[in-house]
Amino acid sequence: MTKVLLNDLTVRDGNQSLLATRMEKEDVIKLVTALDKVGYNALEVWGGATFDTALRFLGESPWEILREIRKAAKNTKLSMLLRGQNLVGYRHYDNDTLERFIRLAISNGIDIIRVFDALNDMNNIENSVKFIKKYGGHCQCAISYTTSPVHTEEYFVKLARKMVDMGADSICIKDMAGIILPDAAYSLVKALKAITDIPINMHSHTTAGLTNLVMLRAMEAGVDIIDTAISPFSGGTSHIATETIIETAQDIDKPVQYDEDELDKAYDLADSLAQKYIDSGQYETRALMVNPKILHYEVPGGMLSNLMSQLQDQKMFDKLTEVLREIPRVRKDMGYPPLVTPLSQMVGTQAVLNVISGERYKMVPNEIKVYLRGGYGRFPSPVDPQVREKILGDELEGKPHSISDLKPVFDEAKKEMSDKLGREASEEEVISYILFPQFAVLENETGNESEGPVEFTMYIER
Repeated sequence: MTKVLLNDLTVRDGNQSLLATRMEKEDVIKLVTALDKVGYNALEVWGGATFDTALRFLGESPWEILREIRKAAKNTKLSMLLRGQNLVGYRHYDNDTLERFIRLAISNGIDIIRVFDALNDMNNIENSVKFIKKYGGHCQCAISYTTSPVHTEEYFVKLARKMVDMGADSICIKDMAGIILPDAAYSLVKALKAITDIPINMHSHTTAGLTNLVMLRAMEAGVDIIDTAISPFSGGTSHIATETIIETAQDIDKPVQYDEDELDKAYDLADSLAQKYIDSGQYETRALMVNPKILHYEVPGGMLSNLMSQLQDQKMFDKLTEVLREIPRVRKDMGYPPLVTPLSQMVGTQAVLNVISGERYKMVPNEIKVYLRGGYGRFPSPVDPQVREKILGDELEGKPHSISDLKPVFDEAKKEMSDKLGREASEEEVISYILFPQFAVLENETGNESEGPVEFTMYIER
C-alpha cells in the first residue's frame, strides 16, 4: 500500500489564483504557522508572482517575507516556483544573476525549487538545475502541460527523460490551466513512472471542474505527491481542497499522514481570512465559478482572475468573452506555446490588444517581437508566417537565443541602485533591482504602489 504526500499551495498559488497575490504579509505568516503543523510534504510559499507583487503592490521586501515565513514554518519544507532563466521576471537573465538568486533563495529558507520553462525548452532550465543542485536544494523539474497537435504524451515523456538526465530530484506535471483529462492524467503518470523512480508530483487547477477526477486517476496510476490548497482558498481557478484529497485517498486505500486537529485549526483560520478578503472585495469570487470552456481557452487560473480584475478596472469587462476566444487564436499563431508565465502574459496581452483595437496585431508589445525573433527559446511549432511578416516585416527569421550571450549586470546594477538609495545596496536589493528596477527602488523609498499607466500585465505564474 503506497502513501500519497500532499503539498499545500495556499499562500502562493491559492493566493495568486483567487486574490491576485494580494494577501497581506501578516496573513501569510498566520496561515504558514497553522499549515506548518498539519503534516504536509511541503508548503509552496514563494516565487511565481509573489516576488513581483510584494514589490509592486505590497511595498514589502520579498526576501524579508521569505525569512519570516521560514521562521514560522518550523516543521515543513518550503518550496517555490522558478521560471528557469526568467527567474521570477518576464525575460531571460544572465547566469550570474540566476546563480545569485538561487543561492539567496536557498540560504533564506527554500528547500524545494520547482523549475519550469514556458516553452518546455530544456536549454532554459539546465543552468537552474545546476545551481539548485550546487547549493543543496531539491530540484523539481516541471513539465508545462498543454494540448496541441505537437504536445503528445510521447512529447512529455521525452521531456521527462531529459529532466532525469539533467539531475531532477522529482518531476511535476504542471497543469496550470486545469485542462488535463482524467484518463490522460492516468496515462501520463503511468508513462512517467515507467521511465524513472523519482517522485512524480501532480499539479492541476480546478478551473474546468475536472480536478477531483484527475487526482483520483493520478493516484490510481501511482502518483507520489498531489498539490492542494486549504478549502477556503480552493476551487475555481485555485486547486483541489486538501480535505477532499484526504477523503478520496483514504477511500481508495492510499494512506495520507496528517494531523486532523491541526487541519481543523488551519481551516478555521483560513475561513476567517477568506471572509476578510471577501468583505474587502479582493477575493475574486467569480474566479470560483467552474468554467469548462477553459478546456478550449487553456487560460491559467492566476491569469484568468487577473484578466477579469484588470478588464473590470478599465470598464471593459464586457470584452472578457471576446478576449478569451481570441487567446487560443493568438496561441496558434505563435506556434502553440504553453500558456504559462511569461508566455501567458504575452499571449493574453496581445489578445486584449487585438480586441480593443479592432484589428489583429495592429498594436504589438515588444515582448511579442522578441519572442518572434527567438528571444525566449525554441517554438513548439512553427509560427504563422503571415502573422510574423505583419509584425516584423521582411526581417529574417531569428535563431533561438543563446543564454551565453547574456552578460553579467550585477556590478552595474549595484552602482545604479546604490546611487538612487544614497547608500550601498545589499545583494538582495540589487537582485530585486535587476528583476524589477522601478518597483525595487519604490519599495525602499516609499512602500507605496506605483501610479503609472495601467498595463495589461497578468501577474501569473502558474
